[in-house]
Amino acid sequence: MDIRLNDILIMKKAHPCGEKRWLVLRTGADLRLRCLGCGHEIMTARYKIEKNIRAVQPGEDGATVLIPRIEWEDQNQPGKEVQR
Repeated sequence: MDIRLNDILIMKKAHPCGEKRWLVLRTGADLRLRCLGCGHEIMTARYKIEKNIRAVQPGEDGATVLIPRIEWEDQNQPGKEVQR
């Protein structure tokens, strides 16, 4: 199966966040993917991913898809007052 950088993989089963689309960040024997719903990244063997793919949406060559990452507020950061 031809999977390239910045392609979007539509999987058979949804991620726990409910999204079925994943962005390809790295290719090779292993693939690194980012969930387009929550931003979670995984890296796993290519053969495990290929059997769960429903469709591949080709990405633009040389383009980078930016997905906002969820930043969790840390209440123990120095300089921040914690109100209770």
